[in-house]
Amino acid sequence: MNLQKPYFVTSSSKEAIAYKAEMETRYGSFSRDECDVIVALGGDGFMLEAIKGDLDLNLPIFGLNFGSVGFLMNALNNEELIERINLSQSIDIAPLKMAATTSNDKVHTGIAINEVSLLRETRQAAKLKITIDNKTRLDELICDGILLSTPSGSTAYNLSAHGPILPINADVLALTPISAFRPRRWRGAIIENSSQVEFEILESEKRPVSAVADNVEVRDVIKVSIAQDKEHKVKILFDAKHSFEERILNEQFKF
Repeated sequence: MNLQKPYFVTSSSKEAIAYKAEMETRYGSFSRDECDVIVALGGDGFMLEAIKGDLDLNLPIFGLNFGSVGFLMNALNNEELIERINLSQSIDIAPLKMAATTSNDKVHTGIAINEVSLLRETRQAAKLKITIDNKTRLDELICDGILLSTPSGSTAYNLSAHGPILPINADVLALTPISAFRPRRWRGAIIENSSQVEFEILESEKRPVSAVADNVEVRDVIKVSIAQDKEHKVKILFDAKHSFEERILNEQFKF
């Protein structure tokens, strides 16, 4: 790679804002129309916002961690930033596109880098029907919720819900229930990433459900359709010494 024109975006962290000013003094202040790489300064949540905010640019994005976990980020150090970026490893991620129909028949769309999740809104458990590629797979799932995760998101909410960790280059998605009550023994499924997934919310007035694409929530949904976003590819850059594949492998041996 020969990337020389960084466009810095930052969270509200004072440290991140100060670092952005320092980096722009050193490397130049390029606009989103002039740049050839995006540098996101913040945590994982901000990284997801930055990716989706500049999705139309189709540029690689390099994150520097000013948050807590920083699974999608690179560590701060004293190495030359531009050199680090050009020596980094690029991971291609295919986002998910959600279309959520609400009780008033409005359709809301959202893009998810990590996962789309359905969550109960009240004390009543959610009751869902699951269809994959126009074939009903579960007539009724009673649960706290369910999520459909990309490989990059499989170590996030999906892992906390006891879903499988997926290799980053695998052409699959993880379908993981959250506190399944019936069928109690169902632990989810691994499906092809080309699959068209639809959730129908049963008894939606009695058991209201919200749909969340990463950090964008739509409440009182009655139907949610999810498919791979074929119009966009996300290129995330990781330090060659600490690759994303290595991070995912390490997660599988943590206790």
